Amino acid sequence: MLRQTIAALAIVTAPAATAATCGNDSSGFERWKQQFAQEAAALGVGASGLRALADARYSQSTINADRNQTGVRYELDDFIRIRLGSLDNFAAQARRVKARAPQYYASLEQVYGVPAGIILAIHGMETGFGRTMGNTPVIDSITTVAYDCRRSDFFTPHAIAALQMVDRGMLAPDQRGAAHGELGHTQFLPGNALRYGVDADANGRIDLYSVSDALASTANFLRQKGWRPGAPYQEGSHNFRVLNEWNAATVYQQAIALSALRIDG
Repeated sequence: MLRQTIAALAIVTAPAATAATCGNDSSGFERWKQQFAQEAAALGVGASGLRALADARYSQSTINADRNQTGVRYELDDFIRIRLGSLDNFAAQARRVKARAPQYYASLEQVYGVPAGIILAIHGMETGFGRTMGNTPVIDSITTVAYDCRRSDFFTPHAIAALQMVDRGMLAPDQRGAAHGELGHTQFLPGNALRYGVDADANGRIDLYSVSDALASTANFLRQKGWRPGAPYQEGSHNFRVLNEWNAATVYQQAIALSALRIDG
């Protein structure tokens, strides 16, 4: 599910006059890659990122998923039933996950001010606590939607960011993720992974497929978007509005907040 706006993303695209020509099917993808490589190089993408771009393949599965999106139109009760099963069962599962590393979740709240319940709710809702992180090559999917004319302006900065992540060792060229290039335990878009990513395990590399890095990055994202430590997060509060930065669907925000309240208990 797409979320995480890029209004503040510190990545600029090349001037429109030199922009690669978008398309609506696979026929122009190879030509677009050659043009886009020039843009990417001008924006500082290095040899590793450019090789990943050269190897990228048009992802028909990504286009199929994009064309078939209907948006979140469920009532809250239906959304919870379909996505979570039930709030109580979901919260119980999250508490079991928390019990494996309670000090880690306490440290996230201490550093970023975001309660464990919020982080666990996002982790569980996005990937089932890391069980389903996607099976589409990230570089394939993100370059495909950057090439596609429907939302090229939105996805082009994320495509540049993904190539920069390859250069920095943050993303393997063949790493798999979700259909629109979302990656890792909490499904960051590449531009936000680059901007808000945290090396929580201090191994010298930000890796959104590492649970510690991914959850710290999620907490950092929310804090940077205006999360107020110690403040309430239920509907109508300032912190609830911050959840809109993660996902614009109101039922998604409501499910996060209601789940977190049960998890934090």
